[in-house]
Amino acid sequence: MKTISCQIQSLSSLTSHVYKVILQPNEKVDFVAGQYLNFVMSDEDKRPFSIASSPNSDLIELQIGAFIADSYAMQVIERIKASHVSGAAVTIEIPLGHAQLRTESERPLLLLAGGTGFSYIKSMFEYLAEQKSQRHIIVYWGLREERAVYELEKTIATIEKLPNASFIPVVENISENVNEDSSKPWQGRTGLVHQAAMHDITSFEAYDIYLAGRFDMVGAIRSDFVEHGALLEHMYADAFAFI
Repeated sequence: MKTISCQIQSLSSLTSHVYKVILQPNEKVDFVAGQYLNFVMSDEDKRPFSIASSPNSDLIELQIGAFIADSYAMQVIERIKASHVSGAAVTIEIPLGHAQLRTESERPLLLLAGGTGFSYIKSMFEYLAEQKSQRHIIVYWGLREERAVYELEKTIATIEKLPNASFIPVVENISENVNEDSSKPWQGRTGLVHQAAMHDITSFEAYDIYLAGRFDMVGAIRSDFVEHGALLEHMYADAFAFI
């Protein structure tokens, strides 16, 4: 792990509650797809966020969900806003985590995330697309409502570069609202994202499985997936260290 200074290249909104942050590190950063970084607020306050960009990128992308004023995440966004305006550097610690993509494996891949856990799997499928991977890959992204969907067309375009990959976004609750990237009602899959995966795949025994989302969600998925044939030694999530 290294401590690195970064400039804020950009800060933008993906939805009303999710922010995209692009960091320009002051030196080359090495990490493996699926790892995370600490955003350093102080020596005693370091906050983890998944890296959304590929290891091949010179820039570092974060996707930060900040839903409540003065929350853990919003405090980071406010620090980033202030640094972006002033031109001051921010500090990160990178790389961290043990749930990174096992690049030596050739097993089929199941990448599943809820909400902004998407950033964890995004780093992986972008990297795999750049590597022109031939692996069988299924990407599931679960969201509570359609207005929480972001960069859908961009994700579809990236995954279409992979010859043996598919992408299934799943919205749990359908309402009269439309997603923020489109004027059309949601036409895709609905319900709980991990149940959609269990419906689609007869057994998970053959898969390397990578999971990201709320800790309670990941814990429940782990139990259900094991009952559906998944092997614990081929399931990966940083949340496993805490649940």
